[in-house]
Amino acid sequence: MLNVPTLSQLQSEGRKAEIVFWVGCAGSFDDRAKKITKAFVKLLNQTEISFAVLGTEESCSGDPAKRAGNEFLFQMQALQNIAKLDAYEVTKIVTTCPHCFNTLKNEYPELGGKYEVIHHTQLIKQLLKEDKLTIQGGKYKGKRITYHDPCYLGRANQVYEAPRALIQKLDAELVEMKSCKSKGLCCGAGGAQMFKDAEDGDKEVNIERTEQALEVQPDIVAAACPFCNTMMTDGIKNKEQEGKVEVMDIAELIANANDL
Repeated sequence: MLNVPTLSQLQSEGRKAEIVFWVGCAGSFDDRAKKITKAFVKLLNQTEISFAVLGTEESCSGDPAKRAGNEFLFQMQALQNIAKLDAYEVTKIVTTCPHCFNTLKNEYPELGGKYEVIHHTQLIKQLLKEDKLTIQGGKYKGKRITYHDPCYLGRANQVYEAPRALIQKLDAELVEMKSCKSKGLCCGAGGAQMFKDAEDGDKEVNIERTEQALEVQPDIVAAACPFCNTMMTDGIKNKEQEGKVEVMDIAELIANANDL
């Protein structure tokens, strides 16, 4: 049974959460991304960390609206969220979505929303360092795992090391694609591209990226973003490699390794 308290629930009990888990639209509504949400919550439940979610009070961060050019809608969504977060005196937020991470961390402050915002891979790495969480190695020993850098985590915020450190703790072999880290290639979903039809061209971006992944012959493509997960999964299906290559979030890999 997953234990996921809401901020309103804790408030009614006179308690506060140490950290708020911002689930995001994908993690709340997309069936595939819900599995990432559950895996991360299972890991949080293994620790002593006090966390909570906004639940039905959480609205879209506004990232798609802003990337699509609707600044007015973005600010409406952001201000609504900031009012709720401030009402609960939130100071620290973790999210499994780099789009939410980037927006909350870098774009909310100018609208008055100033919080410490971290990505779930950063928090998991921190919890391991503090011995609040352990990883059972073995399940992925000898597996070849390649990691796809999400644009809003990597190039936009220079978070390259935490996800890779977690993969290495799985006793797996980390194999890098030719375009990685600061030279990473977009999965094709960022900038609100996820929600529009493809433009003219010879090849979809996610197919190009999937080909780069398959070049290193991985058993698993690790992602750290629900959008990247969708695009890479679609690419693997396009190449008819579903039986050979899995696409998994790093939280899922660790939860599986721990048999959660």
